[in-house]
Amino acid sequence: MANKQLSLHVVTVLVLLLSCFVNYSVSKQIKTYKLTRGKLSVTFTNYGAVMISLLLPDRHGKQDDVVLGFDTVDAYKNDTTYFGAIVGRVANRIGGAKFELNGQLYKTDPNEGHNTLHGGTKGFGDVIWSVENYVPTSHITFIYHSFDGEEGFPGNVTVKVTYMLIGENKLALKMEAKPLNKPTPINLALHTYWNLHGHNSGDILSHKIQLLAKKITPVDEELIPTGEITSIKGTPYDFLEPREIGSRIQELPGGYDINYVIDGIVGKHLRKTAVVSEKVTGRKMELWTNQPGVQFYTSNLLTSVVGKGNAVYKKYAGLCLETQGFPDSVNHKNFPSQIVNPGESYLHVMLFRFTAH
Repeated sequence: MANKQLSLHVVTVLVLLLSCFVNYSVSKQIKTYKLTRGKLSVTFTNYGAVMISLLLPDRHGKQDDVVLGFDTVDAYKNDTTYFGAIVGRVANRIGGAKFELNGQLYKTDPNEGHNTLHGGTKGFGDVIWSVENYVPTSHITFIYHSFDGEEGFPGNVTVKVTYMLIGENKLALKMEAKPLNKPTPINLALHTYWNLHGHNSGDILSHKIQLLAKKITPVDEELIPTGEITSIKGTPYDFLEPREIGSRIQELPGGYDINYVIDGIVGKHLRKTAVVSEKVTGRKMELWTNQPGVQFYTSNLLTSVVGKGNAVYKKYAGLCLETQGFPDSVNHKNFPSQIVNPGESYLHVMLFRFTAH
């Protein structure tokens, strides 16, 4: 009898272990998810919490996919462009791949020369997230548990990303993070490449953009901030009034890739950050955020990347508006701090409004 009970106990334990394994495997499967409301449709994958596509109507009601990306999820695994990804633990660059916090030196993964870019070789854009909540007509929430020492960053951190449709023409994004046991820098960003004429329509040089920012954080030849905060007045970086992206781009080496200091007081309220418009389709995109900065990048490094529908994405094929904390803030005391302590929460909100006239 004892042997039978023991055998039954062993079988029960094995079944429980198998159940746990199956549940874990299911939760870690890579899938795609779609949010749709009215004529706005957005597709995501839990690999990197990536935004794969976003379909928008033009002034005549014709829908186009306005974000660059790939046809298959597998293609994102070998992607070096960060198409549509949530990047972190610290987005943008960390000079020298190191920083000091509370008297301790931390060395992060040097995946761009001797600097760290977008969290390292395997940042948040290259991990499998779990889906916590999904309502196809409303929202999806991805969750990821970042471990102590991941890519060199201290402490365990729980990260949540929620994409939410609001009305029939708005998309909100809420990025949250909570350190569990150690202070750590946190700076998440959405790395979507936009082309309002359509992802396969060519370059974005004729798009008009307005950036509500009077200052930038200049960078050195490795794109690491110098620590200065300077005025854009009289420079090609001045987009206070809407103008075509290509109108002065040739005055810059390569194109735009700079952090703008968004006008206004940083706080709980969202601030209007950018307005992008495309004259052929009549599409317009407005962006609000609660973050202090926005990286304006004109896909200067794209070189014949084969994307969706065999479209070939070349230099200037898309534009990125990555709201964020300032790059390399961990090494510049005059920049807004990105350090979040246990018991505190990180909150980053983006709101997109799409219209066509």
